[in-house]
Amino acid sequence: MSAVLGVAVAVAAVLILIGAVLAIVRAERGPSMLDRTIALDIVVTCLVAAVALYASLERRADVVPILVVLSLVGFIGSVTIARFAAVEPEDAGRVRTREEVAAEDEARLRAELAEAAARDVPDATEDDELVGDPAAREDEPAGDPATPGSDDGGAR
Repeated sequence: MSAVLGVAVAVAAVLILIGAVLAIVRAERGPSMLDRTIALDIVVTCLVAAVALYASLERRADVVPILVVLSLVGFIGSVTIARFAAVEPEDAGRVRTREEVAAEDEARLRAELAEAAARDVPDATEDDELVGDPAAREDEPAGDPATPGSDDGGAR
């Protein structure tokens, strides 16, 4: 019976450890404050479960106050964060992921390039003036005799 108990304790300890590691990964990745809050609450729960497993294995009742304190700290922390998150605007204080930051930077760069291109490219009427009839150019006087089609009547 002791071997079965040892296997059960080992399996329980491994499952608690896996849960804690996955919760820490979730807390690191986020992306929102509430995701991190739930992940840290799971870490506290895993800690309580580990202490309870130890207390049951060693038959120690003196760790029960520690379990109660850990449970209360986890509960009060979660309730406090949930209370403040309820009045917070949706986008305020949100931690963005690397992908979101890269996408926003790329969109901002594209907008700046499009704005710069719009300033540098002449519009269609300026293109017509530069490519079309030289008499239509604004930089030359209208009555220049060297320019064909000018107001001199075509005399040469």
